[in-house]
Amino acid sequence: MKFLDTPPRFLFFTGKGGVGKTSIACAAAIHLARAGRRVLLVSTDPASNVGQVFGITIGNTITDVRTVPGLSALEIDPEQAAEAYRERIVGPVRGLLPEKELAPITEQLSGSCTTEIASFNEFTALLTDHDTVTGFDHVLFDTAPTGHTIRLLQLPGSWTDFLGAGKGDASCLGPLSGLEKQRTIYAEAVAALADPQRTRLVLVTRAQRAPLAEIARTHSELADIGLSHQHVVINGVLPAPEAGDELATAIHDREQAALAELPAELAGLPLDQVELKATNMVGIDALDSLFTSADTGAAHVIAPVAEVPEAPLSALVDELADTDHGLIMCMGKGGVGKTTLAAAIAVALARRGHQVHLTTTDPAAHLTDTLDGNLDGLQVSRIDPAVATAQYRDRVLATKGAALDEQGRATLAEDLTSPCTEEVAVFQAFSRVIHESRRKFVVVDTAPTGHTLLLLDATGSYHREIARQMGDNSNFTTPLMRLQNPEETKVLLVTLAETTPRLEAEGLQADLQRAGITPWGWVVNNSLAAAAPTSDLLRQRAAVELAEIDAVTAAHSRVAIVPMLAAEPVGLAALTTLTASETAAAH
Repeated sequence: MKFLDTPPRFLFFTGKGGVGKTSIACAAAIHLARAGRRVLLVSTDPASNVGQVFGITIGNTITDVRTVPGLSALEIDPEQAAEAYRERIVGPVRGLLPEKELAPITEQLSGSCTTEIASFNEFTALLTDHDTVTGFDHVLFDTAPTGHTIRLLQLPGSWTDFLGAGKGDASCLGPLSGLEKQRTIYAEAVAALADPQRTRLVLVTRAQRAPLAEIARTHSELADIGLSHQHVVINGVLPAPEAGDELATAIHDREQAALAELPAELAGLPLDQVELKATNMVGIDALDSLFTSADTGAAHVIAPVAEVPEAPLSALVDELADTDHGLIMCMGKGGVGKTTLAAAIAVALARRGHQVHLTTTDPAAHLTDTLDGNLDGLQVSRIDPAVATAQYRDRVLATKGAALDEQGRATLAEDLTSPCTEEVAVFQAFSRVIHESRRKFVVVDTAPTGHTLLLLDATGSYHREIARQMGDNSNFTTPLMRLQNPEETKVLLVTLAETTPRLEAEGLQADLQRAGITPWGWVVNNSLAAAAPTSDLLRQRAAVELAEIDAVTAAHSRVAIVPMLAAEPVGLAALTTLTASETAAAH
């Protein structure tokens, strides 16, 4: 593996949920320890199974892994870190401020930016506290901060003064208010990250267009701020299949096409490919085998056919079609296929004679190509997140930024590059479409998180914006109120039959429930188990999915399971297939 050649002391692994970065990090740690190095593996995955992998209990103290001499591990729970971090900021003023003033402060500290900064706060102790890591040749982290977080930490001036003066709005700067005393430590940590003699960033992805495009953006974002010493690991690449399995051949061909069209930003970086293995990476033996090629000549135990419950997407569409209007929001982490499912649901409703407006915010979603045709009753639109965010940013800089000095404007401008800003801007654009759901179906391929909705509602900015748009300051319904009404809105959570995407969807549900929104149903997309593959490798992978499918069906009463298709679901006919009864997971 190129990324393990002459490795520096610190290695950071980054990538979208579900691409296998924790497995790659664990296998790399074992590899280095086997070579006689003293290695500390730091996990920040809230669903970390590092302890299970090594057969020991690992917590927030450095623990020796006796089965792998030279290896120690440490688990940092990012949610616990965020909670402790919030308490350090809010605790001193609790009891001094009225509850109505504490609520928006607490909400501002409840988003993903807080979790990431709190986790990075834990990283800095290991990057800069030389006593803690004394004796370790290498420290491996299974995640890495985003470029946005690092840029925030590099900002000049005082975050506390900026926030105290009330310059922020739906802001990511709240988490920074308690960091003033840490500024020197953070500067040292950021310098360590940017030093190729000390740090290597490993971008972990899959041989699929969306994850590759995402990691290309991550590469550019981090390179722009000086973190340019990067390697790429493409995980889970399907080996050339045996003849006769249409599904395996189609997957292999798609992956090879994606690799042949590798984004230019990645093509020049050192790159490794890791073959898809038959089982999950749990246990020392499994991790030891991760970086080796499969021995096709070895005898394999033929995997049984995976039996999954009958749960067709068509059943959910039938329920949705019982009314003639409503808002349908497909939510989920990137890469789970929510845009395709939103298009399939919209097409199915239109074919049933309903008026439907399908709208997307996915910059990579070319709905005209996906639909590949026109359908009576179906209107299609696209909200460009970049355009919506630029307009929102310009508006805020022109109003709130007008009276700021150069330093204050720089701080505000960086705050406006946060993920929260894009979510706010896009949902404001959505608000112009959502009211149509009172007379037709409106299907959208994404939705704001509960954190953003609560943040907007607490500041009152949406109430003011909607009142201004409707020209009626006394009688209006805010988007949050509409989303909270199960008669008006149906939220579908889309996930995959894999541990990390499922847990991320569970977290998304909890976040929505904080905002008073209960998801209507779940969709397990691209299931190998539901597709009944015939190749031994894919059958073994399908069997691994069963535990995740069982976890979803046991916890949620309304679930659809969509099988992985041999052909990309492009065109009206293919999208219709996704919601046809014959694609039911009944095998």
